[in-house]
Amino acid sequence: MRRAARIVMAAAAILAVGAAMPTGAMAHALDASFESRLPLVAYLAGAAGAVALSFVFVFMTSSATSTGRPAGERGRTVSVPRWLPLGLRALGIIAWLWIVVQGVLGGSSEAEVAPLFLWVYGWVGVALLSAFVGPVWHWLDPFTTLYDIGAWVLRRGGPGRSTPASGTDRDDMADDGDAPMRPALPGGRWPAVAGLAVFIWLELALSGGGSTLFVVVLGYTAVTLAGMVLYGRDAWRADGETFSVWFGLLGRIAPLALDEQPDECGERLRRQGFATGLSDHRWTLPEIIIVALAVGSILFDGLSQTQIFFDIFGAPPPLGITAILAGFLAMVVALAAIAARWVGFGATGAGLLPIAVGYLAAHYLTYLLIDGQRILVAISDPFQQGWDLFGTAFFEPSGAWLPAELVWVFQLLVVIGGHMIGAWAGHAAPVGDVGAHAGRAVNTRLRQVPLAVVMVILTAVTLWSLGQAVVKPPADEVASAPWSASALSGHGQRLA
Repeated sequence: MRRAARIVMAAAAILAVGAAMPTGAMAHALDASFESRLPLVAYLAGAAGAVALSFVFVFMTSSATSTGRPAGERGRTVSVPRWLPLGLRALGIIAWLWIVVQGVLGGSSEAEVAPLFLWVYGWVGVALLSAFVGPVWHWLDPFTTLYDIGAWVLRRGGPGRSTPASGTDRDDMADDGDAPMRPALPGGRWPAVAGLAVFIWLELALSGGGSTLFVVVLGYTAVTLAGMVLYGRDAWRADGETFSVWFGLLGRIAPLALDEQPDECGERLRRQGFATGLSDHRWTLPEIIIVALAVGSILFDGLSQTQIFFDIFGAPPPLGITAILAGFLAMVVALAAIAARWVGFGATGAGLLPIAVGYLAAHYLTYLLIDGQRILVAISDPFQQGWDLFGTAFFEPSGAWLPAELVWVFQLLVVIGGHMIGAWAGHAAPVGDVGAHAGRAVNTRLRQVPLAVVMVILTAVTLWSLGQAVVKPPADEVASAPWSASALSGHGQRLA
């Protein structure tokens, strides 16, 4: 313990000395309109030092500390009012139908809802709600609603309508009649890993418009329904459906979780302490890779808009940006895997997930608050036919109402807060979950050092990217690089 503490304290001292050394005072922009009140090196070194010192604190606590509750103890449960699942289901299926109708009718305008629902409200909004509120995607999920509607129709109108359902799925609208003879889903959650990688590539490398997303939504719907038919609705949602798996992982932080033992009155929510779910579950390698991919994708989105990135790579075509993205994500996943080898799956997963949430909020909350206003355009021209039903078809989203200083402080706090919670949760993860170090007697606290190093590196990199001005390539390069259209239109930390 003393040796590990001395190592981390020495690292923190080096960072503090570096921060105290005289440097040229420059105005570093947090985005195109924010300017930090301190030199960039000051808050970079201070932030990294804070994370390092947080490990000193947790190293000096008892190794038996755990965020979880005693075995067998369940948190207090509350009933879910029937209108809430029905309302969320309706919202989810309306959004899906809206995307499909717009895709069938065609058109191109600011009223496109596919990017709005997928990237703004889904990728950011639902993710933040899943992390800070509870399992909203469990009911919003339009794919499950479509499956339940189909199962209900087949049971009522098909030749086997008199056969009683014999499955394990519980649902207000339909029981899909999962049979015990269905094949088991092979490979655990690897299908969800592959799905997340594809969506990250679609967002950051391909950056297709509404027509591309329309095709993707239809294709993903077909794959999801096929998986539910083959392996069972709940089995595919638990391990194969990308959004259910990702939002479910985020839900381990939330104060509300879906009760796995519903009663005759319907589904219930279980109250849990904030972030206690991080150590209440056993982590697997696919889950760690999912979290690492999420962290890496957000970092890449910020780094790809810096001057250094543009100076080195310019505005690469889709194939070039795909190769760069793949290499960067592979590096982040490798760092997570190395940390998991020494620290264990539980500590690594519990440590990295809060970091992912902090990055998500820091980079994308302004994106949600500003680009999310485009729903006012969409409701006036719902089918992209040039209508102006409510006088908002030409509404221009604005962030003028957001105080620049407040946004800057928020970004800094959520990044550091995510790392501090991750340091605490990673240390408090069950000691027995030590990953691949079978047969080696390694000091429990010493195993935390690789995770601390990874966290400090990630803190410095993400805050550096937040501290850079957003770069917009020349118009001719943008025109020849379709991948950059989405990335430079409002993604990430900038406030246009």
